[in-house]
Amino acid sequence: MAVRSDLKNPPKDAVALKIDGKVVDLNSAVPPDTSVEYVTLDTVEGLEVLRHSTAHLMAQAVLELFPGVQLTIGPPIDSGFYYDIDTERTFTPDDLAEIEKRMSKLAKRGFPIKREELERADALKLFEERSEPYKIEMINELPEGEIISTYQQGDFVDLCRGPHMSSTAKLKHFKLLSVAGAYWRGDEKNKMLQRIYGTAYPAREEIEAHLKRLKEAKERDHRVLGKQLGLFLVDENAGPGLIYWQPKGNLVRKSVERFWEDEHTKRGYQLVTIPHIARDELFKISGHYDYYRENMYVLNIDEQEYVLKPMNCPGHILIYQADTRSYRDLPYRLAEMGTVYRYERSGVLHGMLRVRGFTQDDAHIFCTPEQAQDEVINVIDLAQFMLESFGYENFEIELSVHDPANFEKYAGSKDDWAAAEEALKKALETRHIPYKRIEGEAAFYGPKIDIKMLDALGRGWQGPTIQFDFNLPKRFDLRYVGADGDRHLVVMIHRTVLGSMERFVGGLIEHYAGAFPSWLAPVQAKVMTITDDQIPYANQVVEKLRGAYLRVEPDFRNEKIGKKIREAQIEKVPYMLVIGAREAESGEVAMRIRGQGDIGSISLEEAMKQIQSNVNARSQSPGEN
Repeated sequence: MAVRSDLKNPPKDAVALKIDGKVVDLNSAVPPDTSVEYVTLDTVEGLEVLRHSTAHLMAQAVLELFPGVQLTIGPPIDSGFYYDIDTERTFTPDDLAEIEKRMSKLAKRGFPIKREELERADALKLFEERSEPYKIEMINELPEGEIISTYQQGDFVDLCRGPHMSSTAKLKHFKLLSVAGAYWRGDEKNKMLQRIYGTAYPAREEIEAHLKRLKEAKERDHRVLGKQLGLFLVDENAGPGLIYWQPKGNLVRKSVERFWEDEHTKRGYQLVTIPHIARDELFKISGHYDYYRENMYVLNIDEQEYVLKPMNCPGHILIYQADTRSYRDLPYRLAEMGTVYRYERSGVLHGMLRVRGFTQDDAHIFCTPEQAQDEVINVIDLAQFMLESFGYENFEIELSVHDPANFEKYAGSKDDWAAAEEALKKALETRHIPYKRIEGEAAFYGPKIDIKMLDALGRGWQGPTIQFDFNLPKRFDLRYVGADGDRHLVVMIHRTVLGSMERFVGGLIEHYAGAFPSWLAPVQAKVMTITDDQIPYANQVVEKLRGAYLRVEPDFRNEKIGKKIREAQIEKVPYMLVIGAREAESGEVAMRIRGQGDIGSISLEEAMKQIQSNVNARSQSPGEN
């Protein structure tokens, strides 16, 4: 095939092609009458190609250094790549250093990276000869008619869809980071493998910047800070994936919840509470039992199956159904901080971010089709207001819509989907919010908006979701009486503005590095004495502050004031009120503010006013009002 005129002068950093939206190898044949563009290293797709190729390079190096190991899969991920390896060896930091050296040598040899498509029988024969049982297993699971391809560089061959770089010579800047255990296919019933993580970038400076971010992320790890600050714990005797909120962590959580409740009440939501268990029949009607049974906790009570609820929506539906609803009653908004339970494999549990029991800030809106767009706009406004109140300023928004080529797999009519997708789209555009439209990513029951908030390190955290549902209204026959006197199916919108409390607070810990703003801080002020002589006045100070509903902790220990201040700094307390002989005599306090230091002695009334003003304003830093 002749080279198309629009492809004769590729950019220097081109690594692949995108033909009709699909990323393929740079040297792929380009059919006529197709949309085509170059994929470069400054794009997400380009980075994925670079990292995928580097994963193969690492696997090649591992095979050379440790003959006999078995390779499984090695995909690119958001920040790099990994490869899972079956070996009795536990890879050490020294091993990673050796693997990295070998990768550099192999890269410099400049092996061409060649794709080959094989018949199933030929592919099976190839990997049988190479004694690679995991590759054989994957080939056998591929559906009939699936293209089977391999990539070869030197003597190394891997089963892979691609795409890849054209040569190992283009792989110059990479770093192996860590080793972890991982079950084959994420199932703890399968064998434990060794997973080597690494990253790759087009330039050395980007590697160094990435390593710096990793160092800072490690210092912000919510699991470390949670233990250091006494916020939460997970006890294996009680069970993995279950969060125990300690007093200080619970104060943070309750501050979030009170804010959430107040703002929802202002916006016309009605707060409800539903039981933690329900008969299996409820979830059979909803369809969750059939789809999610393996992720449910099922109890047998009085010879009847009950389920620990995995979601709140069926319970909210029962409340909607309790009365006949008219169009005059709509929109009908129900909200709940509802705890749900889902079985997660032990291998994926991660602190507060991936758990088995969590509290979801759930809400369900029941409305008419004409009200849907305004309701979506209201949710966007609420989500934006709340997230900005928690110090999040930047967001990534995705609009997930249906796949027009496979509409038969979706619930609801084409008209339903068209109207819902248009409502989501117009809501975003009305608020001038940029978004990425992702075709085919919608759930079978409706399109949705996903909002990721970017934290202080630029990392994305899953937050608000606005989801139409064309499935449950039909399953439960959810209706309202319209102005015409007829009964119509209600429009149902699932939405969350924070996500789970566990994940959200875990994210806040890392976002703030444990230094919460005053309105969220579990201890807003510490009152410290220099000597025991000041304790009577210090007790009065504590009383007055607590009377103003401030969270105060006394430190009247017989310790040097310098030590008390240092410990309060480690605990990341926003305000420190130091009381010596002069302050006790004058009715003042010597105030220290986190991030500002000592601001001198002021009256207790002025100190209270400053702290209260900062808390009430939900300021992001102490001392700001």
